[in-house]
Amino acid sequence: MKKLIIHGDPGIRRDAVIKYDGEEYTCFAIDRQGDWHGPDRVQLWCTIGTEDEREAFEKREFVPHWLDTEGVEADAIEVIKKSGAA
Repeated sequence: MKKLIIHGDPGIRRDAVIKYDGEEYTCFAIDRQGDWHGPDRVQLWCTIGTEDEREAFEKREFVPHWLDTEGVEADAIEVIKKSGAA
């Protein structure tokens, strides 16, 4: 599990499936930042992980501040599924 800051909006929502850095991840949670007071474009702060990590996420068996954090441009990820509803 890790935090991924996406600069720009690739159109994903919670439970989206993305391919990043050669691996497939599920977006367990997404916080949208920057709509009101900048930066110049939106950022999505995502908690991502594999399906094997979903139970640990749902039970909060992790410390959010200790997750590895990476930043990436929106065009560097491949959207496989936009959200859990679609």
